[in-house]
Amino acid sequence: MKQEFTAVYKKSGKWYVGWVEEVSGVNTQGKTLKETKENLREALSLVLETNRMLSRIDGRRAIREPISVFAR
Repeated sequence: MKQEFTAVYKKSGKWYVGWVEEVSGVNTQGKTLKETKENLREALSLVLETNRMLSRIDGRRAIREPISVFAR
């Protein structure tokens, strides 16, 4: 399933930093913009995979459903 998120990149001194607006904790840095983009894609994939795994570890039943919001 393809999902879209908003990546933000900013030059900070000699480094680039990047983060995903919609998912707390997904951030990275790199020496080049290309490296930062690659790192951010990997960080987002790992966080999403980990969140899915953690939500299934607990043996109790959980309710999962789509949710939509309108951004301002």
